[in-house]
Amino acid sequence: MTISSKEGLQVAAKGRTKQEAQQAIERLLHYGREHKLFDGWDMDYTRNRLLELFALDEPWTSELKEPLASELREPLDILIDYGFAIGLIPDDSDTYRDLLDARIMGQLLPRPSETIAEFKQTARAAGIEAATRDFYKLAVDSNYIRMDRVANNIYWNQATPYGEMEITINLSKPEKSPKEIAMAKLLPPPVYPKCQLCRENVGYAGRVNHPARQNLRVIPLELNDEPWLFQYSPYVYYNEHCIVFHHDHVPMKLTRDTFKRLLDFTAEFPHYFIGSNADLPIVGGSILTHDHFQGGRHTFPLEKAPAEATFRHEAFEGVTVSIVKWPMTVLRLNSHQPDVLLNAADDLYEKWKSYSDATAEVLAFTEEDGQPVPHNTVTPIVRRGADGSYEMDIVLRNNRTNEQYPEGIFHPHREMHHIKKENIGLIEVMGLAILPGRLKEELARIAEILSGNKGLYEEVLAGSEDALAVHAEWIRELVAEHGQGLSQEEAEALLRNEVGLKFSAILEHAGVFKTTPSGREAFRRFVASAGYQE
Repeated sequence: MTISSKEGLQVAAKGRTKQEAQQAIERLLHYGREHKLFDGWDMDYTRNRLLELFALDEPWTSELKEPLASELREPLDILIDYGFAIGLIPDDSDTYRDLLDARIMGQLLPRPSETIAEFKQTARAAGIEAATRDFYKLAVDSNYIRMDRVANNIYWNQATPYGEMEITINLSKPEKSPKEIAMAKLLPPPVYPKCQLCRENVGYAGRVNHPARQNLRVIPLELNDEPWLFQYSPYVYYNEHCIVFHHDHVPMKLTRDTFKRLLDFTAEFPHYFIGSNADLPIVGGSILTHDHFQGGRHTFPLEKAPAEATFRHEAFEGVTVSIVKWPMTVLRLNSHQPDVLLNAADDLYEKWKSYSDATAEVLAFTEEDGQPVPHNTVTPIVRRGADGSYEMDIVLRNNRTNEQYPEGIFHPHREMHHIKKENIGLIEVMGLAILPGRLKEELARIAEILSGNKGLYEEVLAGSEDALAVHAEWIRELVAEHGQGLSQEEAEALLRNEVGLKFSAILEHAGVFKTTPSGREAFRRFVASAGYQE
């Protein structure tokens, strides 16, 4: 179905007509003005762009049947329905609807240079907190951040031996259909943009294997005298979840410059934390091909964790280094002098890269084809203290594997894979679990078993319930301990607690020096080897 074949006709898609599309445009324009997405002088221009997109010759001129509300979803859905009917997208799937969604909202936004100028002006006049607040609001109001989907995420706090952690089941990222997955496999490897972090994404139309970004805006930064860019994540896992990425498509590599960039960022954005994933496979982030950091305005459980012991080094005056009470292996550095802190952090990192302790399963290098393969790296996190000090958490990581743990010695072990088997990245290191969306339905089914569904339990025992097969052993343990007489509410509360404690145990698996007496003794050996004394 083409646009020309429907010109001048009433077009119906899910009950949508040309008149409804014209009215939806007016409501969308009202939304844009109310949320200051464009200036009043741009009203006619923006209306004409939307009319052109939907092949409409004229706008709605009569009184609107619907009130001019500030809600976005309904008029946007009407226009996407209509767009499908006239051939703007080939399929009515979530993926293609999202491509058109971004294309529509991109019509309402200012040019990137105008957004940058507004950010800088606000920062000068009202401060950096006001500038980030307004920029974040733009990302939400433009539907770049899909808060309607983020609201679907399941969230709870979990008491653990290390303090309260945060658990989420992530439902905000839409699943692709089998048809879309098959289509994506037929496409050639991406050439442009090279990845989803590249600056060339700004304004990009997207495709079935790459999201549309017409409503993306970024802010230029200078970190360590280098060009970087600042944006918000479309799938916010916490408040004002931002991404800071290199101007060029260069691979992640942790060096002294990394620590300098993180410190520079918190000097300019003192209300935000910032951190980097590690730069090696297994313990690294999901995108190692483009150097980037994640930050935002959120107090993570790790930040609240207390110190177990504090040390000092005569070469780094004013710097304290503490072992943190946390399931992963964390050293916390603090100083009012960022330059001295930089030297201390870099010194610890360099010493860790070459450090081995066979009694703790820590080997800095192994050999492959006669060449040394490095295994030690870190996950660094920087924030500002209430007193203006600079605080850096350095999380020691090692990505070695062996026969017992082929996925990683310091990685979620196989008995935890039914809950999570992916890498433990920066966000989870800090105590915020991002668990797969499949768990929503799986946990609901397990709750049925614990609250009396004996038939379903028999299917699990017989191996005929495929969706719960990965949980079979865990389900047997739960039934043996708690029976099948719980109420639905009791079963759901029990499962939340069990999953939360498993996440705490997963972080223990990822810890290099364990929280056992022998593990803490090994941790202290490394600290002493780096020249620190209590």
